[in-house]
Amino acid sequence: MISPETPPVSHPASSPVTGVLGSTDEEVIHEYPVEDAYLPKVSAKYIWLVVLAQLGVFIAFITPIAISLAVKVSQITPGQEQNLGYILGAGALVVMLTGPLLGTLSDRTRTRLGRRSPFIIGGTLLGVLSLTVMASADNIAVLTVGWILAQLGWGQALSGLNASQADRLPESQRGKVSGLVGFATQIGPVIGVVSAGSLMTNNLLLFLVPGIAGVLFCALFVLFARERSSKDLVFEDKLSIRLIASKYLYNPKQYPDFSWNWLARFLFYFGLTLNTTFTAFFMASRLGVSLQEIAGVIASLGGIGILATTFGAIGGGFLSDKIRRRKPIVLAAAIIFAAGIVVMAFAHDLPIIMAGSILTSIGIGGFSAVDQALLLDVLPEKKTNAGRFLGITGFATSIPQAAGPLVAPLFLTIGATAAEKNYTLLYLVAAAITLLGGLVVLRIKSVR
Repeated sequence: MISPETPPVSHPASSPVTGVLGSTDEEVIHEYPVEDAYLPKVSAKYIWLVVLAQLGVFIAFITPIAISLAVKVSQITPGQEQNLGYILGAGALVVMLTGPLLGTLSDRTRTRLGRRSPFIIGGTLLGVLSLTVMASADNIAVLTVGWILAQLGWGQALSGLNASQADRLPESQRGKVSGLVGFATQIGPVIGVVSAGSLMTNNLLLFLVPGIAGVLFCALFVLFARERSSKDLVFEDKLSIRLIASKYLYNPKQYPDFSWNWLARFLFYFGLTLNTTFTAFFMASRLGVSLQEIAGVIASLGGIGILATTFGAIGGGFLSDKIRRRKPIVLAAAIIFAAGIVVMAFAHDLPIIMAGSILTSIGIGGFSAVDQALLLDVLPEKKTNAGRFLGITGFATSIPQAAGPLVAPLFLTIGATAAEKNYTLLYLVAAAITLLGGLVVLRIKSVR
């Protein structure tokens, strides 16, 4: 993923792509090429279409993590909730291995629809197929295959939307848009869980109904937020296995701020994965209710958390644009999220769990929104290789998603009793890791 041996580039900036995107021969006098001058402000229409598309993807994609997969695992292998961690880990591992490849292919795609739209369309179609596979699965192997397809499909649709923002958003709008997108990505699972609460008796609808939102909103984005044609793009280097392999590597010394942002994101999302993988099982255990009943509780908490997430995501995003500072807000969000996890770690009744949930909602909203804007600020080679570096950024979330569910059971078994696994230890470890992620952001130098 990172190759420290690759020598830093000190020659003038050049573009391997000519045609629609143009090229530049301006000398590099800053840490990163100054590309924002080429980006005019996007319209309100584009902003709302990308927000709705991300909302749809998260309704379709995260609902299985929040409740649907847990219900399915309990049906197929009762009492073996660790299987959920293995399924989530396998899906994340596949995405980790394919992310930069698909990002590079997206960067080099030449169609009338542009570079990103074909991947959004293909990802959405594969995502719908994956939901059908998971809904009809009668064993863990098939359920795992379904989740891998979901990660590839919905994950690629999401990557296309993120790459579109890197292509189009100027610096002055990144905080606002990231705030709105962050809000959408947090309420998406809540909407999905609310819909799931009334569909528990029908596995097919439990998975497919959230998927409808993903299809609808992604279709609107492709149709009405059209890209320029990329048919005229010309590439100096030919696509080859060696070239693709090289896209998985980069020199962290060449782009140090991107590297620090990557590490901060990795730590935060590792802690977040430890915290959220077994949420349904945690709440069922602490509140003394069945797993089938917990969907209503999660939906209620999620509904309350919408206001908290709104405050964190939209408030943090808009504020970061207003004061032109990202790092203090990202750190504050990590602190608030860690505090919420600590509260939940020791909670055994609904009011305390609710208090912790509200804090985590504020923290997740603020971190996801402002860190996304920070990523776009430090993303290297935005004009030509945005998909590639977003694919590398994807490692920062896919590795935690792969490793977190495998590591979490180790903490759950330490000091566990027959009545309850050690969720307290798991949540305290998660809090410490997310807090460290917030502190790492302070190492970034090119953005305040």
